[in-house]
Order: sequence, then C-alpha cells, then structure tokens
Amino acid sequence: MTLNPYKVLAERLDALPNGFPPTDDGAELRLLAKLFTPEEAALAAQLRLTRETPEQIAARIGGDADALAKQLKAMARRGLIGAGRAEGGMGYCLLPFVVGFYEMQGSTMDAEFARLFDDYYRQAFAKAMNAAPPVHRVIPVNKTVQMDVEVQPFESVAEIVNSAKAWGVLDCICRKQKTLVGEPCQHPVQMCMALSQIPDTFASTPTIRALTREEALATLRQAAEAGLVHQVSNNQRGLWYICNCCTCSCAILRGMADLGMANVVARSSFVNRVDDALCIGCELCIERCQFDALTMDDQIARVNETRCVGCGVCVLACDQDALHLARRPADQVLPPPVTEADWRAERAAARGIRLDAVM
Repeated sequence: MTLNPYKVLAERLDALPNGFPPTDDGAELRLLAKLFTPEEAALAAQLRLTRETPEQIAARIGGDADALAKQLKAMARRGLIGAGRAEGGMGYCLLPFVVGFYEMQGSTMDAEFARLFDDYYRQAFAKAMNAAPPVHRVIPVNKTVQMDVEVQPFESVAEIVNSAKAWGVLDCICRKQKTLVGEPCQHPVQMCMALSQIPDTFASTPTIRALTREEALATLRQAAEAGLVHQVSNNQRGLWYICNCCTCSCAILRGMADLGMANVVARSSFVNRVDDALCIGCELCIERCQFDALTMDDQIARVNETRCVGCGVCVLACDQDALHLARRPADQVLPPPVTEADWRAERAAARGIRLDAVM
C-alpha cells in the first residue's frame, strides 16, 4: 500500500513542537498539496529540524547526494524548507507550518491558497495555538514604558533591532490572505520585518526588501503609528523576525478575536496605567486598543489588566500623556524561554511529544 506523501508530511509537521493538527475533511492535506509536489512532500517529511548537508541526508535516507542537493536548493528558494550554514557546507532542515514555511509564501499566495488556508484555520488553528508556551510574545512599542522602569534587552523592540546586523521588510502574509478571501483590513501590508546577525543577508533576497538600521527603526515607528502590535518569537535570544500585527488579519492574534482564545499570545511584562488627573475622557485610546482592554468609567479610561497585553499601542494615541506602561507584579510575569531550543523543549513537553524524534 502506497502512503499518501501529504499525510506523512502532515503527521511529521504535527509531531513538531509548533503542531499542525489534522482536520476531519483533510483541509491540511489540500493545503500541503498546493505547495509541495508529492516528491517534495516525501523528502520534506524525512528532514530534521537541525540542518544537514545533502551528503548527510543521502547517507541517512538513501539517494544521490547531487540530485538531493538540487531538489533541496529548489525547495529552499520557495521557502518550503530551511537552509543555512551547517557543519560540512550548506544545510537544509524541516520548517514548521507556523511560524515557518507559511510565512515564506508571500509570492505564491493566490486566491486558491488563501481559501485553503482559511478552511484549515477555521477547523484546526485553535488546536495548534492552544498549547503552551505560546508561539509569539508581545513587545511594547518603543518609548511607551514608564521612564524609571528597567527594560531587559529582549523586552525592547529598539534593542532587538539595534543588536541585528542586517534588516529587511516583507509583505504580511496574513493581510494578503485576508484580502484574497474578500476581508481586507486598512493596515499597511509591507510591515513584517526580518533580522539577521550576518551583514547583507537580505541584499539579494527577492521577497525581502533590505533596510538600513535607521530604516528598520523607521518601519517600527510607522507600524506603531498605524496601530500595529509588535510580536516576536517567544524566546529571549536569537530573535530573527518582528511581526507587526493586527487582530483583524494576523492568524495568531485573530485567535483572540475570532476564536475567543485568551492565551494565544504571550503578553509583555508590562501593563497599561492611567493617570486620572491627566485623562480627559477623549476615548482615543479605546479606539486604538485591539484587545478591548480599555473602557470608560465616569469619563476616565480604565484598564482591564487581564485583557491588556502590554503592547503600548494605545499610549501613542493619547495626546495628554495620561497613559504609560508599567511593569507587572513579579508573580504575574512568566519569563520567556531563553533560546528557541528551550521553547521547543517546553512546548514538546506540554504537548506530550518526543522532541528527539524530530531533531
């Protein structure tokens, strides 16, 4: 009996810490079939999360190393698998679905792909996002934290940008997908940022527009002014992207709005505070908050600390300086995993899967 390569790949992806839950009607298989040929799906299902050279892969699964190298390089160019330096040369690895190869499909996103993703999202995405720790973590908008509060480097979006050596910006896959299913939002599209510790990484990347450090910081300001929420991977070190997101389009933040999931994203270590003496009850902050964390009480803004994710977007809307972010009490702050490997280990343990089987 010949195995369905898309089912094999789907099961392999679901065995990763990020998850790729199955659906009753096979929506996940149709999604994979849109992106991968059967041969590519079969090969991807045999890759590991750690990078291997074509020679190492050939020694493990069989086949001709030169032919594998050609196939792997083509798949990596389309964002279907990961690629980068490995011991012995160029290495290739399996990518999760989200965050992973889905976000790399900006150039291939069409109406059919958008519909296929929507089918999968509505059936299974809540299962993928419901495990702990969350995939994403909120980072406050720069300069919205109370001035006398110490901010760790991994809590500062400006510090994250400044510590990189290459910067780029690309179209938000989520806003493109929502537009193609007839539900566009008004936020700017080219807002997702890529970071690297290797200079000039994005100089010749067709889907990523290279930025200078100053342009990257300006993009952050533009995102904040547009009311977008900064999100990064839920770890402290090795941060390589900043998503500037909205609850109307972002697949992860939509989990709060569409699916009623309170813990779909790790909130920042900060919470909004209102200076009653300065608040004039204009309600501009309420209009800006995407999480329904602000209400009015006797013409003064009030914060629901449970709903507040500490993004700081509302602070920028207040022209009376009546809002600021303060650090949450220590017993309300869960430090993020230090590295991505630590995140994977925690997530795998929470999901009851064997991490060593996919590494």
